[in-house]
Formats: sequence, structure tokens, C-alpha cells
Amino acid sequence: MQHDHEFQLGDQVEWIRVPLNVQRGPYEITRQLPEGADGTLQYRMKSPTEVTERVVTEKEISHSHAGNQVFV
Repeated sequence: MQHDHEFQLGDQVEWIRVPLNVQRGPYEITRQLPEGADGTLQYRMKSPTEVTERVVTEKEISHSHAGNQVFV
């Protein structure tokens, strides 16, 4: 079943459970990916301080608060 992505390209997000030794947010959504085998939507995201893009599921990220703006 096809679901709509909650996050759009350019959205600022926070990684909810950041692994050890990994840059904390905010991250920017750089690409929407298709559903995984379990039906969970996935994204590519990138921190402005890193070269690497990371792949996360929609359940692993939340909207970021940048300055006085809230990206919803």
C-alpha cells in the first residue's frame, strides 16, 4: 500500500535516536525513498557538517525546531 511521505525535500529534521559517534541534527531531507519491505517510508538526509548522506525511516526522525521557526 502506497503512503504519503510526511517530510518533504528541504525539510529540517532531527534524528530521534542518534547512534554514538554520529553528528546530531539538524539534518536536511535530500530525497524521499520508497517504502521498505515493512511498509515504512524512508528518506535520505544530510547534516550540513557532514559529507555523508544517511538513510532513515520515517519513524526515526521528527520535525526540527530551527531558531524561531517550526517546520511542520
